[in-house]
Amino acid sequence: MTEKTSASRRFGGPEENLFVSLLRTADLLSRNVEKVLKTGDVSPTQYNVLRILRGAPDGLTCNEIGKRMITRDPDITRLLDRLEKRGLISRCRETRDRRQVQTRITPEGLHLLKELDGPVTELHRQQLGHLGREGVRRLQELLEKAQRVE
Repeated sequence: MTEKTSASRRFGGPEENLFVSLLRTADLLSRNVEKVLKTGDVSPTQYNVLRILRGAPDGLTCNEIGKRMITRDPDITRLLDRLEKRGLISRCRETRDRRQVQTRITPEGLHLLKELDGPVTELHRQQLGHLGREGVRRLQELLEKAQRVE
């Protein structure tokens, strides 16, 4: 029995094997993304926040950012504090509702994203391009379907 065969029999069934494979794949792909993001001195979570805010020119509340995050972060406020300290985002109270604090990406944050866009896109091509357009489309479709369980 090969090592690969032995490892695949350790788990309960095809769904569990798939789950473990997804986690391993996500970890592998994420490690390479972390290396690219390190050149901009940002973590994947910080990068995610900056990308979210780039797509929301009017800004978002902390709660809205949290809902759009790829991975849940229990302390979004501290994460935003670090980004604000670096000048990558700004926060201000809304005049209509003083309880609401809007967070926006700054020109410095946009500049950093622009510097990272090319390397991140190229990395994704290297990581997943061998699947081909149709393979990527089908995999995306299946993953979106799997995400509908929540």
